[in-house]
Amino acid sequence: MFSRIALFLATNLAVLVLAGIIMSLLGVHPGQMGGLLVIAALFGFGGSIVSLLMSKGAAKRATRAQVIAEPRNDTERWLLSTVQRQAQAAGIGMPEVAVYDAPEINAFATGANRNKALVAVSTGLLRNMQADEAEAVLGHEVAHVANGDMVTMALLQGVLNTFVLVLSRVVGGMIDNALSGNRNSNRPGPFYFLSVMVLDVVFGLFATMIAMWFSRRREFRADAGGARLAGREKMIAALERLSLNHGQSTLPAQVEAFGIAGGIGQGLRKLFLSHPPLTERIAALRAAA
Repeated sequence: MFSRIALFLATNLAVLVLAGIIMSLLGVHPGQMGGLLVIAALFGFGGSIVSLLMSKGAAKRATRAQVIAEPRNDTERWLLSTVQRQAQAAGIGMPEVAVYDAPEINAFATGANRNKALVAVSTGLLRNMQADEAEAVLGHEVAHVANGDMVTMALLQGVLNTFVLVLSRVVGGMIDNALSGNRNSNRPGPFYFLSVMVLDVVFGLFATMIAMWFSRRREFRADAGGARLAGREKMIAALERLSLNHGQSTLPAQVEAFGIAGGIGQGLRKLFLSHPPLTERIAALRAAA
């Protein structure tokens, strides 16, 4: 799990550093605040929007998920009919339904359009969950789609990236002026580029913490949605069954935040987890009852 978190952080930080290098080559610095805001927003939102638009295709390739076009057995027929019924109840278009090969109990939903999303379940889920529990998991994923969580997550990441790019350059300019004898020049000094690169990384870490905090909040909402679509006791039973995973997940890093099962972390690592502990999710459902 930690290696997947590290990969996610490294990818996002690499995007910020690359954007910073390009902005530096273009000569964009705090003295040109208008241009700084425009280019920071372009890079900040551009990567998030492109990632969102490519999310469904990328998820299929990363997990090698097989979309059910024509059901071949009773399990696939049940999957299609259950998702169709829940999608109608949630007021969204019928998502594509897929199965991917993985040993753990897991599922995910993704897609830029809530009426053309993807809901995928692992073979481990089909082998180890009762029908009522699997129904609740599907309801959880359909609730993610209905809540527009993928779009909201992408927009939040765009705002955070823009914030990081702008703030690191403003603070970098202040540090440069202080270390260069307060030159107040419109041209960056020798300490500017080094300080900006360091600040991109530092502020990027804080931005990731905020994004993961939001991700944990949306899991509670999706659990509540799953409870409405399938039943509260079914949703609780499904979360209890997920504890069999023991915090393990084979989902690729770019999809992991959209799975129903998350990892386990202590101390600072908890701040970078995309999912809250199962015990907290179960307690929230029982308290809501």
